[in-house]
Amino acid sequence: QVQLVESGGGTVLPGASLKISCVASGPPYSSNSYAMAWFRQAPGLERQFVAAISRSGSDSDYADSVKGRFTISKDIADNTLSLLMNSLKPEDTAVYYCAARRYFDSTTYFTQASDATYWGQGTQVTVSS
Repeated sequence: QVQLVESGGGTVLPGASLKISCVASGPPYSSNSYAMAWFRQAPGLERQFVAAISRSGSDSDYADSVKGRFTISKDIADNTLSLLMNSLKPEDTAVYYCAARRYFDSTTYFTQASDATYWGQGTQVTVSS
Protein backbone atom coordinates (compact mmCIF):
# COMPACT_ATOMS: atom_id res chain seq x y z
CA GLN A 1 0.00 0.00 0.00
CA VAL A 2 1.40 3.38 -1.01
CA GLN A 3 1.32 6.11 1.62
CA LEU A 4 1.42 9.81 0.77
CA VAL A 5 2.16 12.34 3.51
CA GLU A 6 1.88 16.08 2.88
CA SER A 7 3.62 18.77 4.89
CA GLY A 8 4.50 22.45 4.78
CA GLY A 9 1.08 24.04 4.98
CA GLY A 10 0.43 27.11 7.09
CA THR A 11 -0.98 30.63 7.22
CA VAL A 12 0.63 33.33 5.09
CA LEU A 13 -0.10 36.87 3.97
CA PRO A 14 -1.41 37.64 0.48
CA GLY A 15 1.50 37.90 -1.94
CA ALA A 16 3.71 35.55 0.06
CA SER A 17 5.25 32.27 -1.07
CA LEU A 18 4.91 28.81 0.41
CA LYS A 19 6.27 25.39 -0.53
CA ILE A 20 4.38 22.25 0.33
CA SER A 21 5.71 18.73 -0.05
CA CYS A 22 4.46 15.17 -0.29
CA VAL A 23 6.60 12.17 0.58
CA ALA A 24 5.64 8.80 -0.84
CA SER A 25 6.50 5.48 0.74
CA GLY A 26 5.49 1.86 0.92
CA PRO A 27 5.81 -0.90 -1.63
CA PRO A 28 5.11 -1.08 -4.47
CA TYR A 29 5.84 2.65 -4.80
CA SER A 30 8.71 3.58 -7.04
CA SER A 31 9.00 7.29 -7.70
CA ASN A 32 9.70 6.96 -11.40
CA SER A 33 6.65 4.72 -11.92
CA TYR A 34 3.98 7.09 -10.67
CA ALA A 35 2.55 10.28 -12.07
CA MET A 36 1.66 12.72 -9.31
CA ALA A 37 -0.71 15.62 -8.88
CA TRP A 38 -1.89 18.27 -6.43
CA PHE A 39 -5.56 18.98 -5.82
CA ARG A 40 -7.19 21.36 -3.38
CA GLN A 41 -10.52 21.63 -1.65
CA ALA A 42 -12.01 24.71 -0.02
CA PRO A 43 -14.95 24.46 2.40
CA GLY A 44 -18.21 23.78 0.61
CA LEU A 45 -16.53 23.25 -2.74
CA GLU A 46 -15.53 20.22 -4.77
CA ARG A 47 -11.95 19.04 -4.93
CA GLN A 48 -10.24 20.77 -7.82
CA PHE A 49 -7.14 20.14 -9.88
CA VAL A 50 -4.09 22.33 -9.21
CA ALA A 51 -1.03 20.82 -10.92
CA ALA A 52 0.20 17.52 -12.34
CA ILE A 53 3.49 15.96 -13.34
CA SER A 54 4.34 12.83 -15.32
CA ARG A 55 6.22 9.94 -13.80
CA SER A 56 9.44 10.98 -15.48
CA GLY A 57 8.96 14.63 -14.53
CA SER A 58 9.23 15.65 -18.16
CA ASP A 59 5.63 16.84 -18.56
CA SER A 60 3.43 18.97 -16.34
CA ASP A 61 0.17 20.86 -16.38
CA TYR A 62 -1.50 23.53 -14.28
CA ALA A 63 -4.95 24.86 -13.61
CA ASP A 64 -5.47 28.24 -15.25
CA SER A 65 -5.97 29.85 -11.84
CA VAL A 66 -2.43 28.99 -10.71
CA LYS A 67 -0.52 29.03 -14.00
CA GLY A 68 2.52 31.29 -13.75
CA ARG A 69 2.39 31.36 -9.93
CA PHE A 70 2.75 27.70 -8.91
CA THR A 71 5.48 25.23 -9.85
CA ILE A 72 5.23 21.47 -9.41
CA SER A 73 8.39 19.40 -9.15
CA LYS A 74 9.37 15.84 -8.41
CA ASP A 75 12.52 14.50 -6.75
CA ILE A 76 12.71 10.91 -7.85
CA ALA A 77 15.63 10.06 -5.59
CA ASP A 78 13.81 11.26 -2.46
CA ASN A 79 10.30 10.14 -3.51
CA THR A 80 9.17 13.72 -2.89
CA LEU A 81 6.63 15.83 -4.73
CA SER A 82 6.67 19.58 -4.15
CA LEU A 83 4.50 22.56 -4.99
CA LEU A 84 6.07 26.01 -4.84
CA MET A 85 3.34 28.60 -4.55
CA ASN A 86 4.19 32.25 -5.26
CA SER A 87 2.04 35.36 -5.15
CA LEU A 88 -0.54 33.63 -3.02
CA LYS A 89 -4.07 34.98 -2.97
CA PRO A 90 -6.88 34.53 -0.43
CA GLU A 91 -8.71 32.37 -2.98
CA ASP A 92 -5.83 29.88 -2.80
CA THR A 93 -6.95 29.01 0.73
CA ALA A 94 -7.81 25.30 0.85
CA VAL A 95 -6.68 21.89 1.99
CA TYR A 96 -4.09 20.69 -0.50
CA TYR A 97 -3.88 16.99 -1.33
CA CYS A 98 -1.27 15.07 -3.27
CA ALA A 99 -2.31 12.10 -5.36
CA ALA A 100 -0.58 9.36 -7.31
CA ARG A 101 -1.32 6.94 -10.11
CA ARG A 102 0.94 4.43 -11.77
CA TYR A 103 1.51 4.74 -15.50
CA PHE A 104 3.63 2.77 -17.95
CA ASP A 105 4.01 5.78 -20.23
CA SER A 106 6.61 8.23 -18.96
CA THR A 107 4.87 11.37 -20.23
CA THR A 108 1.29 10.77 -19.08
CA TYR A 109 -0.22 12.68 -16.15
CA PHE A 110 -3.71 13.00 -14.72
CA THR A 111 -5.85 16.03 -13.94
CA GLN A 112 -9.07 14.39 -12.77
CA ALA A 113 -9.48 13.44 -9.11
CA SER A 114 -11.31 10.29 -10.21
CA ASP A 115 -8.12 9.09 -11.94
CA ALA A 116 -6.03 9.08 -8.75
CA THR A 117 -5.21 5.78 -7.09
CA TYR A 118 -3.66 7.03 -3.86
CA TRP A 119 -4.30 10.14 -1.77
CA GLY A 120 -2.56 11.88 1.08
CA GLN A 121 -4.36 13.23 4.14
CA GLY A 122 -4.00 16.88 3.10
CA THR A 123 -2.29 19.98 4.41
CA GLN A 124 -4.06 23.27 5.15
CA VAL A 125 -2.95 26.42 3.34
CA THR A 126 -4.51 29.68 4.51
CA VAL A 127 -3.85 33.00 2.82
CA SER A 128 -5.14 35.85 4.92
CA SER A 129 -4.24 39.34 6.04
